Amino acid sequence: MRKLTYFIACSLDGFIGDPDGDGSAMFPFVDEEFLDFLKAEYPETLPTHGRRPLGIDDLPNKRFDTIIQGRASYDLALREGVTSPYAHLREYVASRTLKESPDPNVEIIAEDLVGRVRALKAEDSTFDIYLCGGARLAGELLDEIDELIIKTYPVVLGTGMPMFASGFSVTQFALESVRGFGNGAVVRTYRRER
Repeated sequence: MRKLTYFIACSLDGFIGDPDGDGSAMFPFVDEEFLDFLKAEYPETLPTHGRRPLGIDDLPNKRFDTIIQGRASYDLALREGVTSPYAHLREYVASRTLKESPDPNVEIIAEDLVGRVRALKAEDSTFDIYLCGGARLAGELLDEIDELIIKTYPVVLGTGMPMFASGFSVTQFALESVRGFGNGAVVRTYRRER
């Protein structure tokens, strides 16, 4: 069974972006040390259009072969004219409003999101599934998330888009690892306790 991993950046106070989801306040912390970590451990989480200028377009996937993102996350790429932001992965966008995919590499999941994710998790593969965001999508899939990898940057936003937009539910995860960086960023990995 493949894992669904919510690999997400957030502020110290648990926001993945401002109220509109803009996470650019955290971009300055993706310095050389942090970028080297991403390239070595999670190269497939870097968007295709960002990999090419970094000269890492040929790096093989290490953890994931599939990505699921919400409409708001996908819209960030569309605004830049990028219709397939993760062309090196199988791309799914969960959306009830996007009627047709603007790219043949991107499949829209409009109905039975949980059922579709369960089918993806049941596939025979050595790679896991990268849940990119956003908050509403993570909230809908909370019961399916097997692992959290939280890149926490040393900023406080005060308000904004939370990591999970869902009703109250106590869901326990066990800490597996913590890695700190010179710029104050911390990456924590948690495994779901079932």
